[in-house]
Amino acid sequence: MRIAILLGSVREGRQTHKVTDFLEGELLKLPGVSVDLIDLREWRLPIFEDRWQKMEEPPGQLVDLSESLSKADGMIFASPEYHGSYTGVLKNAVDHYWKEFYRKPIGVIATGAGQFGGINASTEMQQLILSIGAFPMPYKLLVPNVKYAFDADDQPVENTLLESMDRFVKDYLWFARAIVAAKELEAAP
Repeated sequence: MRIAILLGSVREGRQTHKVTDFLEGELLKLPGVSVDLIDLREWRLPIFEDRWQKMEEPPGQLVDLSESLSKADGMIFASPEYHGSYTGVLKNAVDHYWKEFYRKPIGVIATGAGQFGGINASTEMQQLILSIGAFPMPYKLLVPNVKYAFDADDQPVENTLLESMDRFVKDYLWFARAIVAAKELEAAP
């Protein structure tokens, strides 16, 4: 199973990458799982104006990202909550694509500076996932007080977070494998 994690946090002092880095490590420990961590801070995608597929010479990073997303069996969106929603950089990346997300299982990770752990952003991301024709996993990984959730070695400091991450991984893999298997059955002659 190939999983693409879209990290939608780009600002200085960001914290959400600690969650995705840890989660990537946990997923890579599992047999048959590969991960492509797509850090949107590194991609510097142009602001969406028109479908890049219509351009005579689309920017190379848009084509490269399309290929990475297309190869994934499933995805995980990760974003801090900003003003009650997910980041603009994540929305911009999603706006550039459609077929790359279509009918794929997508998990949601939201982080927050406060006690609610990005609950509003997570709900908005699930709505976005439905709008692009993909399948949002019902269980969401919410990380409250993200600035204090990891130690100096970027390891979770509380067992409750470790338990939530473990459940997220198990639920996501079950969910993603079920959808991938259904798509394979549908494609079989």
